[in-house]
Amino acid sequence: MSTDTLQPPVALGRDIDRSAYARWLGKLTDGICGLTAAGTVLVVLTQVISRLLGAPISWTEELTRALFIWMIFIGLATSMRHADAARVTIFMETLPRSLRRLALPIYLFCCLGFFALMGWTGATMVRQQILMNESIATLGWPSWVIGLVMPVSAILAILCTLESLRQHRAAIALDPSKATPKQEAAS
Repeated sequence: MSTDTLQPPVALGRDIDRSAYARWLGKLTDGICGLTAAGTVLVVLTQVISRLLGAPISWTEELTRALFIWMIFIGLATSMRHADAARVTIFMETLPRSLRRLALPIYLFCCLGFFALMGWTGATMVRQQILMNESIATLGWPSWVIGLVMPVSAILAILCTLESLRQHRAAIALDPSKATPKQEAAS
């Protein structure tokens, strides 16, 4: 086997050539998702065990909901990092090449616009929760602790979208001539 056909080195399923920024962004988003998933499992187990023992704990349902909300919103940012957003690729492939070139700018404009709107709406909501001194009854926490996920995930989603553009541009733009062997195998 010749060395020119070997695949680039991979460590733990990730490409070594990713930038430090991309690795940091991945660890941050994956870490938050992992912590919230683990927390959700532990809280639900606590809830089930306490109910089986006949002494249900009141705060477990609210905390499960809060962790799940954080996991979903940060998971959205993570999916953008992997360019896993839902797209109608079969429709895009039927368009003429000249129109297909507009797919990437439209994709970016829509994604970044949506996340900017989500961030602004989330920041407005958090400000309102702080001003009104809203709290979660069973946990005794301020409501903004949960609401904060909207602007945080919006910022992370924008950063992840831009990073995915750098890493997965050919896959996002549906340009098979520029796709890497890894991207071709995934499609």
